[in-house]
Amino acid sequence: MANDRTDLMQGTLELMILKTLSRDAMHGYGIAQRIHEAADDLLKIEDGSLYPALYRMEARGWIASDWGVSENNRRAKFYRLTRAGRKQLDAECANWNRVSQAISRILQTA
Repeated sequence: MANDRTDLMQGTLELMILKTLSRDAMHGYGIAQRIHEAADDLLKIEDGSLYPALYRMEARGWIASDWGVSENNRRAKFYRLTRAGRKQLDAECANWNRVSQAISRILQTA
């Protein structure tokens, strides 16, 4: 199944990043790995998508970052959710639920 990767709908990457950071602070590679593992290898987040999303989210005040040392003793930027990010996560989850319910209805009736 790992070869049947799925393209992401617009906006879902930020939702997944927010949800991932709601558990604890992580560096970029860790965020990508956590999403990859949680999705049973169906989603792979490329660096070219991940880091621009992290920079946008930091500029919006949804996440903040600090430099630290990773598990393999390398300098890494660790991202964490802010209060505004928690509010955004709630809003994004509510929107995702509405959209997914609408799509499910269409698939059941079409």
